[in-house]
Amino acid sequence: MQKSFPIEQVRSYFPALQASTDKKPLIFFDGPGGTQMAQQSVDAMVAYITNGMANLHGTFPTSIRTEQTIAEARQAMADLLNCEPSEVAFGQNMTSLAFSIARSLGAFIQEGDEVVVTEQDHRANVDPWITMAKDRGAVVKFIPINTETYTLDLNKLDELITEKTKLVAVGLSSNVTGTITEAEKIIARAKAVNAIVTVDAVHAVPHLSIDFQKLHCDILLCSAYKFFGPHLGMAVVSASLFEKLPVYKLAPAPQEIPDKLETGTQNHEAIAGLVGAIDFIQSLGVGSGRKERLRSSMQLIQDYEEELTTKVEDILSSFPEVTTYRAPAGVRKTPTFAFTIKGVNAREATAWFADNYNMCIADGHFYASTMADILEVNPMGGWIRIGLAPYNTAQEIELFGKALAEFVSLQK
Repeated sequence: MQKSFPIEQVRSYFPALQASTDKKPLIFFDGPGGTQMAQQSVDAMVAYITNGMANLHGTFPTSIRTEQTIAEARQAMADLLNCEPSEVAFGQNMTSLAFSIARSLGAFIQEGDEVVVTEQDHRANVDPWITMAKDRGAVVKFIPINTETYTLDLNKLDELITEKTKLVAVGLSSNVTGTITEAEKIIARAKAVNAIVTVDAVHAVPHLSIDFQKLHCDILLCSAYKFFGPHLGMAVVSASLFEKLPVYKLAPAPQEIPDKLETGTQNHEAIAGLVGAIDFIQSLGVGSGRKERLRSSMQLIQDYEEELTTKVEDILSSFPEVTTYRAPAGVRKTPTFAFTIKGVNAREATAWFADNYNMCIADGHFYASTMADILEVNPMGGWIRIGLAPYNTAQEIELFGKALAEFVSLQK
């Protein structure tokens, strides 16, 4: 039987949530932009730094420990995403990794080929691929967004993904609306025409249990700072593609996977912190091994966040002045809510919430700029976005409802 969600225990693992006499407690509703860091991640980073740092390939203890830390991090990511450790590469961030991979994928793209991206995605899963397409003379197509349901319109998928398609890029979930994409359908169509598929899982990994092998994609990108760790990007590249990927690198650097994608010295302390973040997640679950505990943990997190989601949806829907950009019932969504308030600039609203209620609420287009243009929210400063994490509470959401009612009343 699945255990109840231990919210007080979870909150105790986050130093940023702990009250002190010299600071007002903050309410963190900015999870989609980056979660707070778990104590396990902090401890792992500090332990690596204080016990002696070193670069790779040495015969001395600190160098050997660094290599062991990297190997442990690859295995931890493999357990989290159900991939092979040799398919996990680290980098500065998801965007930098995407541009690096796109440059390499250009070797497989010819003039007249087609590259397919979406109108919904964060530009980090758009611009690397269309930049490569332009360099190679390829045609770029967009899977459109349905402006009424805030889902991708897949009615003409067979016309968009054709025998000429060589690359398809899709996000697993929107970092703005929370919509969980029908990625399996898109990937199946792409594979039917032998196209390479790259998946942006940055917003999905903190909320959903991801199975790289079952997805059947070729590349999956995510970021540790979105799931309780440090600023670090990860790319999972299927071994069959990774082996033949012509990566731009230094001549003496390792040729084997996954090292060949990791140009230069990596952020070893952040890689240690990644292991700590995954340790935090697995600590919530049950099972005989880390992989089993992680699956259990993610289900527990998902169930808890669904409870909180209902409360936020009820609050937002109770104000006629509020327009919520959220898919209808029946469409799977993460606990991420984009909305606007009639006659109010988004930044004015978020500043008020910060000043009066110590709430960290974000505003803007969140790099989903194509969707922002289509939905015409930029003149209002973009969206106001609330994104939940498993350390948020029902009490915090109730306080948000009170704050929103007060703010709306001030506009009359």
